[in-house]
Amino acid sequence: MSLKEWIIETVQERLRPTLLTIADESQQHAGHAGWREGGETHFRIDVVSPAFEGKSRVERHRLVNEAVAGAFERGLHALAIHAKAPGE
Repeated sequence: MSLKEWIIETVQERLRPTLLTIADESQQHAGHAGWREGGETHFRIDVVSPAFEGKSRVERHRLVNEAVAGAFERGLHALAIHAKAPGE
């Protein structure tokens, strides 16, 4: 299973999103810290979930980071997060 697939599966299980988009932006960071050949080091995630209702931006980011913490052990270097509650 690719890292992207693992992140998708994990976020779906933990946060039950109504919308989830993940983009591998590793090539934009070629030659920078954390980058490696083959990609899957830098991702952008856009997620809409009821779990974010009433939460601040920091709390939402914490929820996402907690959900995918294992991805950093699997080679993830950076994660850009856009997290919203339904209706935002």
